Amino acid sequence: MKKIAVGILAHVDSGKTTLSEALMYSSGNITKLGRVDHRDSFLDTFSLERDRGITIFSKQAVMKYNNTEFTLLDTPGHVDFSAEAERTLQVLDYAILVISGTDGVQSHTCTLWKLLKKYGVPCFIFVNKMDLDGADKLSVMAQLRTGLDENCVDFTYPNSDGFRESVAVCDEKILEKYYETDAVEKSDITGAIKERKIFPCMFGSALKLDGVKAFLNLLDEYTVMPSYGAEFGAKVYKIAEDNQGNRLTFMKITGGSLKVREILQSEKNTNAEKVNRIRIYSGEKFTAVEEAVAGTVCAVTGITFTSSGDGLGVEKNSGVPVLEPVLTYKVELEDGTDAHTALTKLKTLENEDPQLNVVWNSRLGEIHIRLMGEIQLEVLRCIIKERFGMNVSFSTGSIIYKETIENTVEGVGHFEPLRHYAEVHLLLKPAKRGSGITINSRCKEDLLDRNWQRLILTHLCEKTHLGVLTGSPITDIEITLVSGKAHAKHTEGGDFRQATYRAVRQGLRSAKSILLEPVYDFTLEVPNENVGRAMSDIQRMSGTFNSPEAKGENSVLTGTAPVSEMGNYTKEVMQYTHGRGRLSCSLKGYEPCHNSDEVIAQIGYDCDADVDNPCGSVFCSHGAGYNVPWNEVGEHMHLPSVLDAPKDDGIGTNSENAFAKCKTQDDIFALDKELMQIFEQTYGPVTRRKHAPEKRHVKAVSSIDKAAEKYKKSPVYDGTEYLLVDGYNVIFAWEHLKELSERSLDGARHALINILCNYQGYSKCNLILVFDAYKVKGEHREVETVNNISIVYTKEAETADMFIEKTSHKLAKTNKVRVVTSDALEQMIILGNGALRVSSRAFLEEVRQAENEIREIINSSNELNNNMN
Repeated sequence: MKKIAVGILAHVDSGKTTLSEALMYSSGNITKLGRVDHRDSFLDTFSLERDRGITIFSKQAVMKYNNTEFTLLDTPGHVDFSAEAERTLQVLDYAILVISGTDGVQSHTCTLWKLLKKYGVPCFIFVNKMDLDGADKLSVMAQLRTGLDENCVDFTYPNSDGFRESVAVCDEKILEKYYETDAVEKSDITGAIKERKIFPCMFGSALKLDGVKAFLNLLDEYTVMPSYGAEFGAKVYKIAEDNQGNRLTFMKITGGSLKVREILQSEKNTNAEKVNRIRIYSGEKFTAVEEAVAGTVCAVTGITFTSSGDGLGVEKNSGVPVLEPVLTYKVELEDGTDAHTALTKLKTLENEDPQLNVVWNSRLGEIHIRLMGEIQLEVLRCIIKERFGMNVSFSTGSIIYKETIENTVEGVGHFEPLRHYAEVHLLLKPAKRGSGITINSRCKEDLLDRNWQRLILTHLCEKTHLGVLTGSPITDIEITLVSGKAHAKHTEGGDFRQATYRAVRQGLRSAKSILLEPVYDFTLEVPNENVGRAMSDIQRMSGTFNSPEAKGENSVLTGTAPVSEMGNYTKEVMQYTHGRGRLSCSLKGYEPCHNSDEVIAQIGYDCDADVDNPCGSVFCSHGAGYNVPWNEVGEHMHLPSVLDAPKDDGIGTNSENAFAKCKTQDDIFALDKELMQIFEQTYGPVTRRKHAPEKRHVKAVSSIDKAAEKYKKSPVYDGTEYLLVDGYNVIFAWEHLKELSERSLDGARHALINILCNYQGYSKCNLILVFDAYKVKGEHREVETVNNISIVYTKEAETADMFIEKTSHKLAKTNKVRVVTSDALEQMIILGNGALRVSSRAFLEEVRQAENEIREIINSSNELNNNMN
């Protein structure tokens, strides 16, 4: 039997639950047609839902029709509970979007449409309430095509010529067949619907069962069951409790099968928890089964580690949700309940709805909770009373602000109390608005072990990092691990947690931060005589709007406005329009705050006094740790800054002459102050005896002095010059090649080879270009020759750094050897081997100079030939 998980979504009061009831009744799965207004609908099982006549929690029902088993998921329609609807989208094969025939496409309808697009869910559209006065099929169809997608197609008459033409223009493959055969295959339509190229639309009245059976047939005929793999996978979309207090984990099996007493495969399942029961719910009732196969939506008991959005088995975890609360409230305990007891109980609700974000403000001694709006506030109060017996109230909601940055900075965190050590360097870049936090790494494993890197990335993900303006969460930032350092004996996991947190805060403290506020997309419909007042109000609220659109005796304004200014405007609209106006809002996202100075001053957050989120670092001196303020960390850090561009250190084309003149280690390291700084930070200051007699041998007293002593005598060369080039280091250091590599790494590699071939022909050096291939399993070292340059691809487990180190050590004994790289560790090794290092930036200048001289020679030759002719 075909298994299809289909969800029903709609703007509030569109008749979504009524349609669910009608589909269940028309398919023969229930014998009595319930009604929302009669408080006896099959899926509104919660008492508060029946009292208020709205859906608060998503419900499921099994609906069998012909050879299809539908799992019908009814989701909340009110905007305050839209996060519940978004969580359900993660497990849908198809969606049914319900539109009111009298209201048409609303702002929240557009929000739901964007969510369907984000999660890639194919969609069927049912236009409801067509039996009411004011319902206009042509008008609604026009709104669907302009407001949602131009590929919304009326499926009322599927055998007509007009239908075939409408379907054909939605997909090139169908259109080509239609021109050839003048027919449209049903299988092609089904495939186009699955690929979100066609959105079938039908019209009717769910309350009167008009058009419901035809819509049911449409779902049966034009849906196709996904193909599932043999390996177990599941996606968790909801956490709840049954009447006996058992924790229920709702999930969809997306691969293989799940059996009772089986251990769920997840990194979070550290205690090897097993599934006690598997339940298939339909309304309030459930059926217990021993095994759930792929495509089944079920609830399991005995599991405590899961949360909404978790991927189990081969299934990946979900990303950051689009919809989120924008208001935070203080929980006030009215019956004298202990605050920590209340916090424990409220955390149970947070497990079921992660976006509640129940937090304990230790500074104020208060419990804070995040909600979408006033309706959710009232519902939550009732739930707390019913489940925990606590009487609570909530303070006036305050806006949830966020922070981001507008410039790229490096954040450094160092944690080195006695017998501890960790240093972390992060690159913080501003990202696209609404992108959230992106975390990645481009730190080399020979600089910091992979396990330490994974630990740092885990610490970046596990914490809500706070900004420095108001202490609000940060967003729209790309955080990249670029460098780090551990100690062989003293580094522990907790050290990198401290260093990572401090690196984020130090970077934020160094950047130019921006305060962001939530902004609504609104649709305001008012009588024509009130449109001037409405436009004035929106401008007063720092909002923007499009030109008013006439709609009979009313005018419609659409635009955006800050949530902080529009919070209570609905009541105001009802008052000045005498109940004839209507305001609909949906969250657009976060934008720069319109009154940031005022908000920052009002919140009064002191980032340097926040002991839970320090901006400075801890360094060690004389056996004791000491704090270093954020603005002085750069002077104490043990690794070089990644933002400091390599300087032209003078070791270039004529660097051999400068090197030959070196008589002491002071002269050697003076050639490269950058390397001297790295050596001293790693091994300690270089100490030397002063005022020593000229003929007396000065003994080195540090490891660096010892490493440099061998350069006191001028080396003897046989005249052969070698140039070793770290290929990928150069590609990512030269901007034009870096940009090319983002499109095609092979293209960047070939471009570098061509450049170096020209350079070798001009300089006449023995040029060896080295590329990493060490990650390729079973790879052997390969060497090829292209236009007199040798190109080396390293073998498995051999990095370019390792090859260059060994080769430079061997060649530098009797030859002039230069190495092109900007890798700090490689530079130190090169200097120790007796070779000369050239930064990638300095080498770029050499190449450009050579190209210019080649061009001048060619031009001179051409002029000479022209004169001779």
